[in-house]
Amino acid sequence: MIIIPARLASTRLPRKVLEDINGTPMVIKTALGVKDLDEVVIATDSSEVVDIAKRYNIASILTSSSCKSGTDRVFEAAVKLNLKDDEIIINLQADEPFIEKEVVKKLINLTKKYAKEPEVIATTCYKIIDSNKAEDPNIVKVVTSLQDFALYFSRSKIPFSRDNNLNSYKAHLGLYGFTTKKLKEFCNMKSGVLEDIEKLEQLRILDNNKKIALVEVSSNSFGIDTYEDLQKARLL
Repeated sequence: MIIIPARLASTRLPRKVLEDINGTPMVIKTALGVKDLDEVVIATDSSEVVDIAKRYNIASILTSSSCKSGTDRVFEAAVKLNLKDDEIIINLQADEPFIEKEVVKKLINLTKKYAKEPEVIATTCYKIIDSNKAEDPNIVKVVTSLQDFALYFSRSKIPFSRDNNLNSYKAHLGLYGFTTKKLKEFCNMKSGVLEDIEKLEQLRILDNNKKIALVEVSSNSFGIDTYEDLQKARLL
């Protein structure tokens, strides 16, 4: 199941999930783009979003306004939907209207691969970017092992190139795969110092000595966090 958390009162761009993208609300465009891959549900704290989803025949579920993160909202939805422990759940952000089906399909397959591996709590993706793009702190970078397990995520440009000859970096894409059981484990984990410093919740998994598996993808998608991002999206 693909669950799309959609909080209406986003900090940097309020009500962004309902912003118009070529005639369609952003969250709806995101949902319609992946509906052929699996069942899609929008998890939201807004009855307005629920009503709009109904008009587009997209399933939705009302969740608490007190959820600390999108992942917590996805977990609340999973509980309310009474999903089985081994259900594959893809957490897809509502502000990714251009996410490619191939990317989500790769993540689903990776999540299935590690579903029964207790040490692997979550799966996610990365794409290759150049050195200039890696300077942007809004683009999260990841360093992985030879087997593509996460070693660290950061808003800083990592790894540091001492000889200044590194031209490609791994940019993290903000979508995740879990089983219901592993999603519950993640939401019950103790938060660490790194998560608070970087404001990256996936670091909680590494802080608790668990693993995140990644897969490389090709993608032109981008999250819409600011008005400038929205203008870029509308031009596309």
